[in-house]
Amino acid sequence: MKEFGELFQSADWKQEKHTPVIDGPDSVKKGEFAHFSVSVGKEIPHPNTTEHHIRWIEIYFLPEGAKFPFQVARFDYTAHGESTEGANQGPIYTSPYSCFTVKLEKPGVFYATSYCNIHGLWKGEKPISLND
Repeated sequence: MKEFGELFQSADWKQEKHTPVIDGPDSVKKGEFAHFSVSVGKEIPHPNTTEHHIRWIEIYFLPEGAKFPFQVARFDYTAHGESTEGANQGPIYTSPYSCFTVKLEKPGVFYATSYCNIHGLWKGEKPISLND
């Protein structure tokens, strides 16, 4: 049986449309709010259809020296063109892109996990340092 961490796939987001990408500063000022975004399909757009879509993205932060990560956010994307008229006939489609704002007291690593209804679980990460 696979370990939990082995269930997540990862690849260079410039070549793989499923990898979640965290954008934002590499270094933030301790105790001040900083803005980040997360997306799937940054370089190569991911399909957003009833049959093939990103269902959710979760963000975690693992502070330097900590044993466990903290969940920062969860973004659910629930409109993929579904309709009573049939697949991809609906009036609205969501895009797997969201923003979050945090205040950090320690450096660490952000982890983004995402779920594609066809290709499963994916992960990406972004180290963050603190500046004075």
